[in-house]
Amino acid sequence: MKKFANCIALLFLILCRPAVAALSIEIVGGGENQIPVSVVPFESDAPGVSGVIAADLARCGMFKMVDPGGLSPHSIEQVVYPDWMGRGADAIVIGGIYPAAGGQYEVRFRLLDVAKQAQLAGFSFTVSKTQFRQTAHRIADIIYQQLTGDVGVFSTKIAYVLKRGTHFELQVADADGYGAQSVASVNEPIISPAWSPDGKKIAYVSFEQGKAVVYVQDLLTGKRHIVANFRGSNSAPTWAPDGKRIAFVLSRDGHSRIHIVDEAGGSLTRVEASHGISTEPSFSPDGQQIIFTSDRGGSPQVYRMPVTGGQAERLTFEGNYNVSPHYSPDGKSFVYLERNGGHFNVAIQDFATGQSQLLTDGDLDQSPTFAPNGKLILYASIYGGRGILAIVSTDGRIKQRLTMQSGDIREPAWGPLVH
Repeated sequence: MKKFANCIALLFLILCRPAVAALSIEIVGGGENQIPVSVVPFESDAPGVSGVIAADLARCGMFKMVDPGGLSPHSIEQVVYPDWMGRGADAIVIGGIYPAAGGQYEVRFRLLDVAKQAQLAGFSFTVSKTQFRQTAHRIADIIYQQLTGDVGVFSTKIAYVLKRGTHFELQVADADGYGAQSVASVNEPIISPAWSPDGKKIAYVSFEQGKAVVYVQDLLTGKRHIVANFRGSNSAPTWAPDGKRIAFVLSRDGHSRIHIVDEAGGSLTRVEASHGISTEPSFSPDGQQIIFTSDRGGSPQVYRMPVTGGQAERLTFEGNYNVSPHYSPDGKSFVYLERNGGHFNVAIQDFATGQSQLLTDGDLDQSPTFAPNGKLILYASIYGGRGILAIVSTDGRIKQRLTMQSGDIREPAWGPLVH
């Protein structure tokens, strides 16, 4: 059974590597009570910055995009608010791109409240040509936060595994699927990518040595090193919040148990000693607890226990198969997979109430992972007979599909917020 049996320097490095095919995103469900927003094409916007901003906002499902039509203000003085009220816009985004010293460009934008006829946000960024798209994502993040009160994740990265025949690649792309780059490429399976808290490294499992071995890939240098290659199978890595330790599953002596190892190598600590299978650990945001999958009660279920060891508490009781848990960024809930009538679907459970909600209805959903703002969940699924990635909001209303023209994509991991 599966798994159970960004800083500018980083951006520059990734952009300078050979590009591969991009993911395409299809919106298949939107949220309720969408905020009407219009993004006016920026002045001198040959790079298409305003188009990326509009696409980000439209894709997230929180906004109803209002066509600016023939209206094209680029400064506050040019805005006629009654015109926008008539179009039903609650907010408008205006701006422009202008040459700056040293071959740079100044990207200006303003977010305006139509009803109050007031500015909600306004910034200016001096950037190079290679930074236009990332700047657009930053602007979309600012707009998202101003209008919803939550942190935007348009500037983040995602990682996933692309399989073509018997070839496997670990790839990194922008959250909108653009700019996909290969960071590891082998002819044996790659599984379980996990981002470091600072977004500079990815831990993953490769079978290129004939068994499961945990590697860490440095995205800045392109170098990698082995973290866990102990006797037996080494799998399911996850980073501690301090970024210095990695929990993983070591299978030897007929048992699969959770261990913690220093990321740089060194001491190995066993977390628990159940005689059953324990796998798929996930650290709480404060680093004090782990949740994991175990069959110690007879069937795969989700448990929680202190990182220092001790009594494990069972968390899932609905159904006889619940696996692949991951803590939410705020530590108040966790996402996991629940088997329902032969189907595997994404579910979320609140720690305080113990209440669970099923979020998806596919046949074989896998590997759920939270966006760093905790509002969206990225997971793998099957569509049209091929492996794809999909996104669902934590209330189940917003849904997206991420597909690629060729190959199967699987094993997603959403990167952290990087400031």
